[in-house]
Amino acid sequence: MNPREGTAPGAAPHPVPGGRTAAWLELLRVSALCSVPGDALAGAAATGRAPNRGTLLAAGASLCLYEAGMALNDWADRDRDAVERPHRPLPSGRVSPRAALGTACALTAAGLGLAAAAGRPPLLCATALAGAVWAYDLRLKDSWAGPVAMGTARALDLCLGATATGRRAPATGALAPGAPAAGAGPRGALAPAGLLGLHTVAVTVVSRHEATGGPATAPLAALAATAAVTAAAARPAVRAVRRVPPGRVPADTGGTAPRTASRAVAAVGAACAAAYATGCARPYGHAALNPSAPLLQRATGAGVRAMIPLQAALAARTGAPWAGAAAPLLLALGRGARALSRKVSPT
Repeated sequence: MNPREGTAPGAAPHPVPGGRTAAWLELLRVSALCSVPGDALAGAAATGRAPNRGTLLAAGASLCLYEAGMALNDWADRDRDAVERPHRPLPSGRVSPRAALGTACALTAAGLGLAAAAGRPPLLCATALAGAVWAYDLRLKDSWAGPVAMGTARALDLCLGATATGRRAPATGALAPGAPAAGAGPRGALAPAGLLGLHTVAVTVVSRHEATGGPATAPLAALAATAAVTAAAARPAVRAVRRVPPGRVPADTGGTAPRTASRAVAAVGAACAAAYATGCARPYGHAALNPSAPLLQRATGAGVRAMIPLQAALAARTGAPWAGAAAPLLLALGRGARALSRKVSPT
């Protein structure tokens, strides 16, 4: 669920601690892990339910499948990396190809096992996700379908959180003004999944040129995609539907307090969408002006980190009070990802 990213030929690798542990941290790109849990939270918000045991299982499955993709990516690219990135763990001999492939298989099995514990629909979604990850790493990476496969993987990851969280109890009536927004069960995740997938496609297109440099059209296209995603993510989702007897307003949906809470959550979502746009726009703009390998690599890393405020915006746009409270926690993950990236490169 992370595009193939790397250091330009001749560029100095990111500093990492020495030793076997450091090699595995670099192989698995642990600094990019912070971009994963928000998929499950955004998926849960889209269902109209609060996170539960299924959401936690989905987040665990996502982490396993993400790291499986990282290990498989380096295994599949070991010959190319020997030329372009000889400092990577496999070409440098710090991790063996057999160990990397075995880790990818074990983590895939673990991810599917966690999804199975959440139920059959999450298992089916996780199986499709695993298939997209393996297809991208082994066959599609260098084809026109590569960015689409990567975007599909991210979209499926958000859907995994939605299917594992479950379905909201069916509503029985008319709109209650001021009610928190809610999705129609897992189907409510389709729109946010599409937005996250579009962002991922844009990042993947940029990442294809980060080792050698490339045309300005890639970051320019990413800028356009960022503008479209930001506009949609900042817009509140469809309001909740709840049937109430005529002439009555239930305490949990009507009145001033729910309206105020919904407005506050919407403001949080708009702020997160702005943070997402800011995080992408500057590096993409620099790369468009000078599409050199170092600037394209920097833009790719920024695009990966920008997934975190985007996830927060997608969760908050539902209006769910818990999503508004979770948004600052996700943004804190973004700060952690930035700090970790100084030690272990996410690309």
